[in-house]
Amino acid sequence: MPTESLALFPLHTVLLPGAALGLRVFEARYLDLVRDCGRNGRGFGICLILKGEEVGEPATAAAFGTEALIEDFGQGDDGLLTLRVRGARRFHVERARVRDNGLQMADVRWCDLDGHQSVHPEHGLLPVLLDSIIGKLGGEHAQAERALLDDAAWVGWRLAELLPLHDSQRQELLQMDDPHARLERLLQLV
Repeated sequence: MPTESLALFPLHTVLLPGAALGLRVFEARYLDLVRDCGRNGRGFGICLILKGEEVGEPATAAAFGTEALIEDFGQGDDGLLTLRVRGARRFHVERARVRDNGLQMADVRWCDLDGHQSVHPEHGLLPVLLDSIIGKLGGEHAQAERALLDDAAWVGWRLAELLPLHDSQRQELLQMDDPHARLERLLQLV
């Protein structure tokens, strides 16, 4: 499978497929990135920072990340550009390089998309837990179709998003290709 070039936006957080994330953008390299994404109708990659900071020198980022698609943008009270992005496809960085402006570009290989697979009986507690969490928190997932509570991938991603996990645990789950293995790991974590 060929690789595709993708601009990276390393953060001290893990974006999961289907999850929303708010960003404030102020560095020139990321303002350029957003402009390019708008012009080309593309997303960008978000990877967890393993070493370094979000601003300044390019950080060392995890090799697995998630494509971020811009859903909305605006201007914050402080005058900075604000974005609302949603996680889409997972990817693996094959090779990364840094442009003159400090923007990281990567040759990525897209991970296989999660197909619908029913939750296995041994993971039956997890949809119940997720339903309870969503019932208490409300929010956008409260509007989801009830049938999604039997979709192993959806249940796994929503629990990984909503449970109080460390970023290293979310990153571990992001790197798993099998939705049932992801549910098994979540069962161990709860």
